[in-house]
Amino acid sequence: MKLCRFQSPQSPWPCVGLLSGAHSVLDLSTVGVESLTELLEKSDPVAEVTRRAARNPRAIPLDEIRLLAPVEQQEVWAAGVTYLQSKAARMVESEFSATAYDRVYDAPRPELFFKSQPGKVVPPLGRVGIRRDAKWNVPEPELALVLNSRGQVAGYTAGNDMSSRDIEGENLLYLPQAKVYTASCALGPFVTIGVTEAEVRQWIVRVCIERAGFEVFRGETSVGRIKRGFDELAGWLFRSQEFPGGAVLLTGTGVVPPDSFTLAEGDIVTIGVSGVGDLQNTVSIV
Repeated sequence: MKLCRFQSPQSPWPCVGLLSGAHSVLDLSTVGVESLTELLEKSDPVAEVTRRAARNPRAIPLDEIRLLAPVEQQEVWAAGVTYLQSKAARMVESEFSATAYDRVYDAPRPELFFKSQPGKVVPPLGRVGIRRDAKWNVPEPELALVLNSRGQVAGYTAGNDMSSRDIEGENLLYLPQAKVYTASCALGPFVTIGVTEAEVRQWIVRVCIERAGFEVFRGETSVGRIKRGFDELAGWLFRSQEFPGGAVLLTGTGVVPPDSFTLAEGDIVTIGVSGVGDLQNTVSIV
């Protein structure tokens, strides 16, 4: 079951939709759903959506709507060094910080960092940014956990944790500047609900980068390679923290382009999570 936020000619304000088949969305606002958050806060979101969908909401062709980022009040956070591949890549970035990355991979406490305020999240088909003061920029394709205010995993979406590897590699203390800047986070296109962690760990995360009509990088990994459990990551995020509207937690990347690669303005980045869908964005310099 896949939910989304969207705008359409019939509803210029943000609405909540349920994907129906491959080509249409049921407008749940026509049956009383005012926000995505209200569904995610239910003890059984699938049952609530099923009940609302039974009331015959208006159907809208998918090509007539504009998908929005699937966040409302939710802050976006990220976990790092959750894949062995990510640990290796981060250690290559900088000998200065290599020991820290090595240690956190095996430590009980994960690396967690703030990524984006909800209003700054880039939607599907929006423009993601690369810093003008960085020379080594990459997308990081990731599964994202959509958490309710109780710290429970209510759904899953796809995310792009844009990163400036040279800035982070220069000094570990520069991590916020390498990770948090204008258009550095994209989410979407849907939030998938009603699946278990065991099922999600069978999913594949893919990324394809096109430049001037040609594919310049492609890679994939299995969600099953994430070292830490989803409830474990959520539990650490909610320690000594409160998220009244819930939160989104990126789970780390296991797909790293070669060290010789950097993004360029105009590149098209497509991140696919097999149980969610494709998140496509164009790159701009910010």
